[in-house]
Amino acid sequence: MMKIEKYSMGVGDRFGHQGSAQLTAFIKAKELGINVVPVWNKSFREHSIIGTAPADTRVAADAAVADKKWDGSYYVDADHINSDNVDGFITASDFFTLDVADFTGKPAEQSDIAAFVEKHSRFTQPFAIEGLEGELCVSREQIAEIASKYLYAVKQAAAIYRKVEAAKGADNFVTEVSMDETDLPQTPLDMLFILAAISDEGIPAQTIAPKFTGRFNKGVDYVGDVEKFEKEFNDDLAVIRFAVKEFTLPDNLKLSIHSGSDKFSIYEPINRAIKKYDAGLHIKTAGTTWLEELIGLAEAGGSGLDIAREVYSRSLAKFDELCAPYATVIDIDQSALPTVDEVNSWDGATYASTLRHDQSCSLYNPNFRQLLHVGYKVAADMGEQYLAALRDNADVVGHHVTENIYDRHLLRVFK
Repeated sequence: MMKIEKYSMGVGDRFGHQGSAQLTAFIKAKELGINVVPVWNKSFREHSIIGTAPADTRVAADAAVADKKWDGSYYVDADHINSDNVDGFITASDFFTLDVADFTGKPAEQSDIAAFVEKHSRFTQPFAIEGLEGELCVSREQIAEIASKYLYAVKQAAAIYRKVEAAKGADNFVTEVSMDETDLPQTPLDMLFILAAISDEGIPAQTIAPKFTGRFNKGVDYVGDVEKFEKEFNDDLAVIRFAVKEFTLPDNLKLSIHSGSDKFSIYEPINRAIKKYDAGLHIKTAGTTWLEELIGLAEAGGSGLDIAREVYSRSLAKFDELCAPYATVIDIDQSALPTVDEVNSWDGATYASTLRHDQSCSLYNPNFRQLLHVGYKVAADMGEQYLAALRDNADVVGHHVTENIYDRHLLRVFK
């Protein structure tokens, strides 16, 4: 079985121009003894908006690896795929994020629930999970309730997995199961029985992306109770360690944090936890590379700054259209957004400082940042005008892309 390394980071590259700059960050980290492998991820929605295909992500990743002479592992993620769109990703991808969040809460057949309860009825007797406080004991009714929320979703994940397995062979890809885009976080007991169901369905999951407590808004810091998150994260690690042995799951199974970019306030608790449990981690940083492109263009000045200003102007005009698909993962106070005239009066340094995620800077505006995070469709509509600007300003843009991944993410999470 293709086994992903202990530490991995998902890096999005909306327009396929920053692979080498991204990889430079991983090379710098490796030189410090921080071994993290890159996973280039791009979802069906992003491909549809930008007008690219999964094969383009593979080409860009392979080109970056050749350019930087990277001799480590790397992966291309079919990000948040489902049964309707998986076919287009099979050839180009070797990491598959099976997104079944839409199926959580939809009950499975009663006969399937009953069989699941019977199979796992041993947990109705007291048992302990190292790392969790006290003994646990679950009633048959509790197991049935958990199964009614998640069993159908896991069965959908199994159907997608088997489709990929039939096309690629079981040993040729990494499987992630994603349930993060739901309303309520999963409890440790939920996680235990979700993993039991994953094992029952024969899915060799190497990463699992649960819904954590708090808000994981795009491109900005975590919003929530950090202490509560830390306990929840540690509990999940304890459950995974237990489940790997109990259900014979892959021994490298690890947590995956989606929308993990810029969640600075929880990076230290995550770092402590993975060291405490000697646990792996996959964290997705996706759209922040696109924002670093805008920062670089703004700082380049001239036509680069003009494009950055225009992206904001058009994004503000299309506010509802751009924000609707991301409504559950953004919180924008429209009254705190600058006017187009204000932004057009800014120099490159002001634009960059307003957009860059530096909470110590008085100019930083998380509302401005979130709007531009979802505004990549505007740049896609610009077409060659935008892409030419990236090529013309590759050095300054690339510097910011590398700095963001290396300084703000790799060092903070994994060092």
